[in-house]
Amino acid sequence: MARKRKRVMPGFGLTFGCCVLYLGLIVLIPISTIFASSAGMTWENFWATITSRRVMAAYKLSFMASFLAALVNVVFGFIVTWALVRYRFPGRKLIDAMVDLPFALPTAVAGICLATIYARTGWLGGLLEPLGIKVAYNQAGIVIALIFIGLPFVVRTVQPVLEDLGQDVEDAAACLGASRWQTFRRIILPELTPALLAGFALAFARGLGEYGSVIFIAGNIPMKSEIAPLLIITKLEEYNTPGATAIAVVMLAASFIMLFAINTIQRWSSRHMER
Repeated sequence: MARKRKRVMPGFGLTFGCCVLYLGLIVLIPISTIFASSAGMTWENFWATITSRRVMAAYKLSFMASFLAALVNVVFGFIVTWALVRYRFPGRKLIDAMVDLPFALPTAVAGICLATIYARTGWLGGLLEPLGIKVAYNQAGIVIALIFIGLPFVVRTVQPVLEDLGQDVEDAAACLGASRWQTFRRIILPELTPALLAGFALAFARGLGEYGSVIFIAGNIPMKSEIAPLLIITKLEEYNTPGATAIAVVMLAASFIMLFAINTIQRWSSRHMER
C-alpha cells in the first residue's frame, strides 16, 4: 500500500477555504460593490453615461496611452533586463534597485517630479519646447507618466526567465553558425515571449488605473487630456456615484478581458514551445 504523502501546508479543504475567504474579503466583495452601485441605474441611463462624448474621449485616451506606454516598456524593459542579467558593470546593483523605485515612490510625488522636469521651465521641457515638442500638460505627458510607473512590471517579469535561460544556449547557437539575429529570433525570443506578454499585460492594466502620477502632468482638459480615473473622481465629487461606478464597471471589464486574453495567449505560447 502506497504511503500517503504528508504535506507541509494543511489539507486542501482548509487551504482552499482560506484562499476563498481571503480573496472574497480583499477582491470579490469590493468589486461586487461596484456592480451593486451601478445596478440602481436603468439600462438607458447606464448606456448614456458610458457612451457620452466626454467619457468616450477619456476611455480612448486611457486605453491608447496605456497601450503605447506598455509597448514602449516591453521594448526598453527587455533592453534594461538584458543589460542587468547578461553584463557585469560598476553600479549594476544600484541600477537594479532603481528599477523598483516607481513601486516605492508615491505616485503623486512621481507626477509632481515629472511635471516639474517636463514643464516649459524644466530641465527637459526647456529643451523640448523650442523644438515644438510639448510634454507637460499634454497627452504626451500621460504616456511618459505611464511608462515611468509600468517599467518595473516588465523588468521584474522578464528578469527571472532570462536568468534561467543560460548564456550557454547563445554560445551553442554561435558555434552552430547562427547569427545574432537568428539566435535572438529563434532561441531567445520564443523563450521570453510568455514573460514579455505577461509584463505587457501587467503594465497595461496598471496604466489603465493610474491616477496620482498622471493628474499632475496631464493638464486634465476634458475631451483632450482627461483620463478615465480622473473622470471617475470628478463624478464622485459631484455626488454622482452611479455615474462613477458605471464608468468603473467598463474599466474593470476591459481590464479583465485584457488580462484574460493575454493569459490565454501566454498559456498557448508555453504549450506550443513545449511541443
